[in-house]
Amino acid sequence: MPEWIRKLLFWGFIAFLIYFMAFRPDGAANIFKAIGAGLVAMFQGLGDFLTSLAP
Repeated sequence: MPEWIRKLLFWGFIAFLIYFMAFRPDGAANIFKAIGAGLVAMFQGLGDFLTSLAP
């Protein structure tokens, strides 16, 4: 993929995030909470797996 397309997509994504947070703060907060909860669940599962490997 050409470099200019990657830069365009990156800055477009950043602009969308700023727009989304400015005009739909409740929706943006809910999305970030869901992402955070998913990450916590993923690391909790990894921790449980590693704990079960210990003798």
